[in-house]
This record gives sequence, C-alpha cells and structure tokens, in this order.
Amino acid sequence: MFKLGFSSFFILPRQHIKIMKQSFSSTALQGPFNYINGERVTSVDSTHDIKVLKPATGEVLCTIPNSGRQDVNKAVQAARTAFTQWSALSGLERGRFLISAAQKVRERLDELAKLEVLDTGKPVWEARVDLAGCAEHLEYYGGVAATVGGLHYQLPGGNFAVVRREPLGVVGGIGAWNYPFQTISWKAAPALACGNTFVYKPSQFTPVTSVVFGEILTEVGVPPGVVNVIQGAGSTGEALCQHPDVAKISFTGSVPTGQKIMKASADGMKRVTLELGGKSPMLVFADADLTEAVKATMLGNFLTQGQVCSNCTRVFVERPILKDFQEKLVSACEKMVIGDPFNDETTVGATITREHAEKVLHYIEEAKQQGARLLCGGKRLNLSDPKLAGGYYLSPCVLTDCHDDMTCVKEEIFGSVVTILTFDKEDEGITRANSSPYGLAAGVMTKDIQRANRVSAQLQAGIVWINNYNVFPPEVPFGGYKMSGFGRENGLAALNEYTQLKTVYTEMSSKIDCPIYKE
Repeated sequence: MFKLGFSSFFILPRQHIKIMKQSFSSTALQGPFNYINGERVTSVDSTHDIKVLKPATGEVLCTIPNSGRQDVNKAVQAARTAFTQWSALSGLERGRFLISAAQKVRERLDELAKLEVLDTGKPVWEARVDLAGCAEHLEYYGGVAATVGGLHYQLPGGNFAVVRREPLGVVGGIGAWNYPFQTISWKAAPALACGNTFVYKPSQFTPVTSVVFGEILTEVGVPPGVVNVIQGAGSTGEALCQHPDVAKISFTGSVPTGQKIMKASADGMKRVTLELGGKSPMLVFADADLTEAVKATMLGNFLTQGQVCSNCTRVFVERPILKDFQEKLVSACEKMVIGDPFNDETTVGATITREHAEKVLHYIEEAKQQGARLLCGGKRLNLSDPKLAGGYYLSPCVLTDCHDDMTCVKEEIFGSVVTILTFDKEDEGITRANSSPYGLAAGVMTKDIQRANRVSAQLQAGIVWINNYNVFPPEVPFGGYKMSGFGRENGLAALNEYTQLKTVYTEMSSKIDCPIYKE
C-alpha cells in the first residue's frame, strides 16, 4: 500500500456515505480463516498459530494458521480447476458477477466497515469510505469485462492475423494491512474480469475481511475455486510465489518484501506487479490557496493513522508562505479527534501494532536529534477510556526545519508524520522533489494551471495530483516509478497486467511461397 490508497469517494464528507443497517456478522470472526473452493476450511499443515490483535484495544481478535505448502497447493489446485469454467465465460457474463458483488458490498457496508475497523484500527467513517470505493472498483471492472478483446490485422494477399487477449491462469495476490478489503478488491476485480482465477494471502495482521470478500463472491454466484484466501505470514507468501501453477503475483507492501517476492517468483518466470513504498513530495507554491493546501496535506498524511504508501510525507513550501502554512496546518492538526475508532467523531484511530508505533516514535525522536523542530504531535496518548489502554494512539506529527539528508525525509516512516521543507525556485523544488529513490506519487498546489502542468510533467512519480491529494477513481491507473515498483493497478491499464497476447496468423492462399522448398 495503500495502499495503499483510497477511492474517488475519498473527497466526500463522511455524512454523505449511506450507512446500511445490517446485523454484525459474528461468524466472520469465528473461523476457520482459509477460504478454498467456496468454503471456509481448516488448515491441513499450519506450522504454527498466529494471534491477531485488535489495534484499538490490544485484545485478541482471532487466531489464524500460518498455512503451509499443502494449504497453498490446495488453494492453487482449486483455482486451477475453476479456471476452465471461469475463463470459458464471456466477459459480459463475468462482469455481471462483479456488478452483483459491488451491490452486495453496498448492502453490507456498515457490517463490513465494523470488521475493517476491528482489523485495522482506523476510524469507522473512514472504513465506510474505503468500502464504498471498493464497490466502485468492482462495478467498474464489471462494466469493463465485456470490452476485454483483441485485434484484427488485414495483411497482404488476403491473409490476416488475429491477436487474442487471453487470461494468464491462476493469479496470486499478496496484500498489505492498511487497506485489507481494498487491496483484495483492487487485485481480484481486474483479474477476474479478464478470466483469471485468484488465490490471495492477506497480511497476517488483518486477515478477516478478505475472507468475507471471498464469501461475497460465492454468494453472488461466482463458481467455487475462482476466489480463494489463504492465511499466513512470510513463509505462506513464499510458497504462493514459488508454486509452479501460479502464473502471476500481484503484491502491495514494502520495498524489501517486494524484492523478496521478485526473487521468489523469478525461477518460475512469473509475471509480477509490485505496488511498493513511497516518500512522496508535494510542492506548495506561494500562490496556492492556503486552506486547500492544508487540506491536501492532511489527506496526504493523516488518514489511516498515516499508514498509506502514497502519502506526501515531504511537503515543500515556497518560502514566502511558510509561516502562514505551518500555523494553519498545526491549528488543523490540533483539532483532530483521537480516540475510539468506532466513534463517528474520531478522526485518528489506533496504529496497527505496538511494534510499528514504537518504530514511528523512534523516527520522530531521531528527527529531533538531527535538528528537526516538532510543531505538534508525535506522542503516544493515554486515552481516558480504559478499554482502549492496550491500543497505540499517536498524535499527528508536524516536523519543520527539515533538510533533505535527514532520515525522516529520506525513509518511509509509514505513520502520521509530515516533514516540512522550504524552497525558493520552481526548478529547485522539482529537483529536490525528485531526489528520492521512490517515485510512487506527488502533488502540486498552485492556482497557475500552466505551472501545475509544467511541474507535474517533470515530477518522477506514477501519479501526480494537482490541487488535491490521494484521490483514486477506479478509471485511472496507479503505480510507481523507480523503487516504488512497476505495473499498474486500476483503469484499463490493469487489464495488461492480467492478460497475455496470442497472435493467430491465417494464410488464405492455397499455396505457400517457400523459396527453399524443391520438388
């Protein structure tokens, strides 16, 4: 992640997201948590159990298996068997299932949001926004599925060639913990639209809603085995990458893990899509609307407790407006409500784990030691509600007086920490924005549309937002430059990631012209 990411619903006020009144599904938390061939199944060769904690309270949410190679093989074989039937359907037929699944997500929105909060610790209103976006993505690829096709070339002598766009087969997906339902939706929707079948390993920290995703697909009539979910940690993902019957791996997560996945997939010559980390810049020019610039900075740093791969954690502010920008940003941050994720007024929930919270706090302390000045936040709060005592709630942090060679500016923190830097000239801002091994995203805040497009053309990033941030409509591709990975999710571009081309040449003459053949 992010994605990892958000959707086009991201800019809507949370009161505009309709809350569907559904009963809470306790069965979703009872297990078993592997989902193979259309049903929940117990692991046959788990190496050990993994206790999953609720980020909000630190209490045990559930226990999942660290699925072994037999479990992975069982899931892959179910997907391989289902591929024959699923790939034989027309795109229109496959698309109807995805559209039905989108409607089912909308019907169960509130129930799914509660499960997502238990998994991630993010505020419940934010989870509803994420899930509404997942419905959009399923609906989009449901509509696109019927258009997946090939090409026809008319050649000399009446000959012709047809280029068929065909599915790859069994696709493996490995997801991140910040957007569990979204990550499986973004990967499974285009994969299924193209005729592939799917085996998904969610993060061991957020296992619950991916299984419910599989159940929703089964509920709307998708054949058993088309979507499978296998639980576990790194060894489970490695087994999926190395399985000979898996044609492709799509991964969202950190750069080091992405590199391991590439290596694990190399021997089998698997296709790989990697949506990895970032240290994205945003350039705030002096003519920008300050209020809108602050809004964009907050969208790009403080949702999902700052645990978003595309976040603009390096904000370059043109020097004349630095003081006013910082004052306005700090004032907005101090108004954020930190607390119970199930409270609709909460805007900052719980960090995913104690270990990750401690890592974020360490980065902040190191930044101060290197000369950064703390304007606000950057602390673990002890909330008054005793049931939340086991959670790690960090106040949104703004660091200023930062420079390009600080650790907090160079490395992905993956928490609610924004670093403020200044620039004087447009060219300087662009050069410094690009001086990172990452290239996932970028932002430009200015009222000058010519400058906005001139700058965005020079930024080395897979997506650039002008006068907004972290908006992900399903129609537009998302993916990185440089160390932020390769391949694209979303939009029509994703179809290329889940299909292969076959050229069929037809000779119309009854006699082949063959100069080397002699009677």
